[in-house]
Amino acid sequence: MFLTLFVLALLVFAYMVYVLLKPENF
Repeated sequence: MFLTLFVLALLVFAYMVYVLLKPENF
């Protein structure tokens, strides 16, 4: 279960970085 939470947090972090790097696409 801890691994699932870690992967979910990693995906959310990656999505946040993607949005911050490409604000014109949002």
